[in-house]
Amino acid sequence: MRVFPRGTRLGAYALTAALLAGCAGNDTVPDELAEAELYQQAMTALEAQNYTNAVSRLEALDARYPFGDHADQAQLELIYAYYQTDNWESARAAASRFIRLQPDHPQVDYAYYMRGLAAYQAGRFSLEGLKLIDISKRDLGATRESYNDFRELIERFPDSEYAPDAQQRLVYLRNVLARHELQVADFYLRKGAYLAAVKRGRWVISHYPEAPANHDALAVMVEGYLGLGMTDRAREVLATLIENAPDHERLDGRTFDAKYVDATLRLDG
Repeated sequence: MRVFPRGTRLGAYALTAALLAGCAGNDTVPDELAEAELYQQAMTALEAQNYTNAVSRLEALDARYPFGDHADQAQLELIYAYYQTDNWESARAAASRFIRLQPDHPQVDYAYYMRGLAAYQAGRFSLEGLKLIDISKRDLGATRESYNDFRELIERFPDSEYAPDAQQRLVYLRNVLARHELQVADFYLRKGAYLAAVKRGRWVISHYPEAPANHDALAVMVEGYLGLGMTDRAREVLATLIENAPDHERLDGRTFDAKYVDATLRLDG
């Protein structure tokens, strides 16, 4: 999808071919440019996909005419231009600034969406095609930010045109974050930190209730409770796991003692 803000009409601001060529080849912004001309040059650069040039003109426009006729739209376009130059941090900062200064603007949902999208890209950039790298094992600070941004967009603007795409990305991010928590939980199990493992399992179930990793979270909790000697609690959680995922790989007798699983089944039945 093209992530231009609503109301942008790039074609209406296209200049002559000579101006387009000159704008594309020169990032210097003359001091004497009037607001309308500077805005037109920025729009022409965006239409030509010369995003670096667009950034320089939009930044100049924002600095010189912060209360001008094109100020709001220029700030929205700047978010997009930063995004297109892979400057995720600046895109997020510009979006956050717009949200702070224009909380009631009719296009503020776009700022929320782009803020989340920038963090989404920052978290996934250069990892998509690398099958050997499991993103859930990496530092997921940007992924968490994206998850929170998209969730806020959906909660605040459920009817936004950007909400459906944000919802789809939210599902992906939820699953990544849940898997990451379980990576940490498994580490705790290996280290004998059973209480910490149980807490991680609870966290996944509490905060990502619809994630596919919930069954793994239950299995982690069973192992953690067994390690703590809390067999009654372990049996309760194990019964839930058996009920919801009877074919779960950890029920094969290698993770949990087969006799213990059989006893739980009999008690549950």
